[in-house]
Amino acid sequence: MENRILLFACVAILAASSVQAGEKTHWGYAGQEGPAHWGELDPAFELCATGRNQSPIDVRGFFDVDLPPVKFNYDTRVSELFNNGHTVDARYEAGSTITVDGIAFELKQFHFHTPSENHIGGRSFPMEAHLVHADANGNLAVVAVMFMEGKAHDAIARLWKQLPQEVGRKQVLGEMVSAVQLLPQNREYYRYNGSLTTPPCTEGVRWIVLKNQVTVSKEQVEAFERVIPHPNNRPVQPHNARFVLQ
Repeated sequence: MENRILLFACVAILAASSVQAGEKTHWGYAGQEGPAHWGELDPAFELCATGRNQSPIDVRGFFDVDLPPVKFNYDTRVSELFNNGHTVDARYEAGSTITVDGIAFELKQFHFHTPSENHIGGRSFPMEAHLVHADANGNLAVVAVMFMEGKAHDAIARLWKQLPQEVGRKQVLGEMVSAVQLLPQNREYYRYNGSLTTPPCTEGVRWIVLKNQVTVSKEQVEAFERVIPHPNNRPVQPHNARFVLQ
């Protein structure tokens, strides 16, 4: 049953069922539809209010262990961009994976939040990318990449040239963009057990937060904010009894 729930959550993300114009239960990032009220909007969103392993978090209180490297095998590319009103999804061609705990998780899509959702040691970042993966049973693993302000990012520049400006619009990419280009050279990471950061806030998600950041220009962040004209970050959630591994 748990795998079926996770699979449903994954399908919900990938199908972009959260399109503002057509979602079953509308949610947002402010007011009565904002994160503080997600758990009240729909019984399916109950975990947003009652869950004990919710994301994002302030990544701190580290527990030192010998974490094995995550194996990145990103051999394909972005197929299209989709503006769902809450973010822009970069949907990915089949065949790219990471390996965690000896399990292959296929990259399905990545998307962006401004400002960052996860914090590191109390620090927020101008932008965060979430690379969403699923294994054969629908279990999810998310790689989080933080962007700090600095030099313009080449892959972001190529993506942003093709950003769909209207909610519900898709844009098939005309040039090669690979998710590997979003990753820092040093891929050491923090790890914790968490959830989706959007309704239905499903738990059981493996979170891999890369320790090192990549740069993005102020203008590139502002370009994204013109397309998604509101902050789209859920506030950090309580750690409760969780460990953050490093």
